[in-house]
Amino acid sequence: MKPLFQRVALIGKYHAAAGGAAAAGNRAALEDIAHYLSDEGCDVALEHDTATTCGIVGYPMLDVAAIGDRCDLGLVVGGDGTMLGIGRQLARHGVPLIGINQGRLGFITDIRLDSYREVLGPMLRGEFEEDRRSLMLAQVMRDGHCVFKAQAMNDVVVNRGATSGMVELRIEVDGHFVASQRADGLIVATPTGSTAYALSAGGPMLHPGNPAFALVPIAPHTLSNRPIVIPDSVEIAIELVAGRDASANFDMQSLASLLHGDRILVKRSQHQVRFLHPRGWSYYDTLRQKLHWNEGGS
Repeated sequence: MKPLFQRVALIGKYHAAAGGAAAAGNRAALEDIAHYLSDEGCDVALEHDTATTCGIVGYPMLDVAAIGDRCDLGLVVGGDGTMLGIGRQLARHGVPLIGINQGRLGFITDIRLDSYREVLGPMLRGEFEEDRRSLMLAQVMRDGHCVFKAQAMNDVVVNRGATSGMVELRIEVDGHFVASQRADGLIVATPTGSTAYALSAGGPMLHPGNPAFALVPIAPHTLSNRPIVIPDSVEIAIELVAGRDASANFDMQSLASLLHGDRILVKRSQHQVRFLHPRGWSYYDTLRQKLHWNEGGS
């Protein structure tokens, strides 16, 4: 049976390809999956950096823009960090993504490497669950001008400096004053990011079907400053009032240094990431397995 996805891009994690046993294992996994996809009748291409850092030859190499233009599917081999990085870049192209996890079960890379053949075959023929995730668009405004812009799938985090004290932040939602707070920082999380840094800071877990953001203070000076869940149709403004060496992080990948008076504007992006999961996949199963709920139960 001809696969539903004819042109498949294979994307790996780059940092494991620098040398040693991890690099060899990464290359072997990618080559094995590429051969499998070819045997299944797919036209396989490798993402450019994946191919060059792993030294894999014999397949077309495509940059992200070309993958968006030419491929029906992106197959990501790595962990959630790898998926976050490529997901942000491919969202504007609408290319669906499947994640194969080389280590422990991930929240968004949910196919184990040792069982990918049994799971991936039916998915290539159309047996899957589709899961769309929202992105955030964030800007750093300084004196009325945008000095930094980035998308984030997990979170936007305003942090104090590594060796300094608390920051003071003024928070507005759709122009309405919400609070001034002194804390180590503030996390604005999507439902996808609610199980990342925001969870460790005491924030709530949000089902990805919720059109919402979570505002989660990090170690607030006043304990009544609690997390709050708000609609993702709003625009959030965070102004740095006081604090040295503060920064804004976007999915912990890109970084902007902040000055007093800078405003970080956060809103829902027009783009979504499309994840494909095996037929029968459930978000609750992922939570139970990842967080070890009900261990020992039926």
